[in-house]
Amino acid sequence: MEQTNDLVSVDQFNNQDVMAILHQAQAFQAGATVQLKRPTFAMNLFFENSTRTHTSFEMAERRLGLQVLAFDPKTSSMTKGESLLDTLKTIQAIGVDLAVVRHPQNAYYRPLVQAGLGLSLINAGDGSGQHPSQSLLDMLTIYQEFGHFDGLKIAIVGDISHSRVARSNMELLTQLGATVYFSGPKHWITNDFTAYGTYQPLDDLVKEMDVLMFLRVQHERLAADSNAAFDAADYHQRYGLTLARAAKMPAHAIIMHPAPVNRGVELASELVDAPQSRIFQQMTNGVYVRMAMIAQLLAHRGLVNVDQLEV
Repeated sequence: MEQTNDLVSVDQFNNQDVMAILHQAQAFQAGATVQLKRPTFAMNLFFENSTRTHTSFEMAERRLGLQVLAFDPKTSSMTKGESLLDTLKTIQAIGVDLAVVRHPQNAYYRPLVQAGLGLSLINAGDGSGQHPSQSLLDMLTIYQEFGHFDGLKIAIVGDISHSRVARSNMELLTQLGATVYFSGPKHWITNDFTAYGTYQPLDDLVKEMDVLMFLRVQHERLAADSNAAFDAADYHQRYGLTLARAAKMPAHAIIMHPAPVNRGVELASELVDAPQSRIFQQMTNGVYVRMAMIAQLLAHRGLVNVDQLEV
């Protein structure tokens, strides 16, 4: 990858970059370590609720030996009107090396990158825009299963228009040679997806796919009238992976979901822990992928030796 101080979008990655991060993640999973050249500090600034991503980044930081400073948006100076850029300049001034940010605004990171901050920035999700670390951990999960991407048939199903996971994954999967399909409520499929895949009814896809990737209905991004009219049981029967649909999947196919899973909505509850499910494996993989992302930025900053990283 071209030397960079920030990792904010999958647009930054070519295929070689993706595979380098996946191989580094596998090396960390096998027990590889790096040595920091000096005490190194991270702060995770999450302006949307998160369990998996927030905890996974903190675990990755601590495994790499970073010291993690706490941040609570409700008690920060941003409640007094301080901008996000000035907040980052402040924590940079006191010695923070890495900021991991999740924010509800699409592309919040653009002015931050343009400001040329000294600290490194990782985008942990921006609105319905990008989610590079989730996409890379999904790529690792698929790569572990199949050993390649070229020619795989992968369906992304559910609340697609509001999903940063769908956008990041459709880009990387297509770039890596997979064929992407979409399903779910048609009014949640917007025109920006058509360049990356075709829409098909779920019942037509389950028999053919190598990977079925389901997405949570993001009620927090839906209009009030849409939420009022939402019927979970009806959604499950029309657009979810029921037990009957799952029975039609090829034996080698896997089920994925970025979580949190609404059991009985996107997936029948029994399928979350089923043999074909890779949902909790995705979470495990997230720690190692995030370690790889952080290590790459630290190497660019000269805080770890490049020769310690997997080539």
